[in-house]
Order: sequence, then C-alpha cells, then structure tokens
Amino acid sequence: MNGVLRRALEEKQKLEFIYMADEGKISQRVIRVVSIKEETVLAYCYTRKTVRTFKLANILSVTPYKESKRYKRTP
Repeated sequence: MNGVLRRALEEKQKLEFIYMADEGKISQRVIRVVSIKEETVLAYCYTRKTVRTFKLANILSVTPYKESKRYKRTP
C-alpha cells in the first residue's frame, strides 16, 4: 500500500480508497496525496472538497482512480 501512495504522491495521481473512521464508519474516498508520514497521509479529499488527514492503519484498500467515461448514445 505504501508503494501505491508514494507513487501517487510523486506522479500527482488521484487514488480511490476504502477508509474506516475511528468510530467504525466505512467510506469510499477519492484523494490526491499531499504528504506521507509514519502513520498518516495528508491528502486533498475530492469527496469532502478539503484537505484531510487519514490514518494509514484505517485505509482498507487503495487503487489508482479511474475516471468513468461517458459514452454518447448512438441514434
């Protein structure tokens, strides 16, 4: 997981992850990593539209973000 986070930081790539808050609530987020520390990640959260701090231990899964493409209907 740290490799994915570091690569996203270096390449300014968006990530999508599943996160569990301290109270047990699970959410899906789209982020851009700002910095990585020993136990936390500072990231801009596109879901909440603000910079947030996430605990590494609470990140359940992380993948590169793939923007959905909208397809035009053909008549």
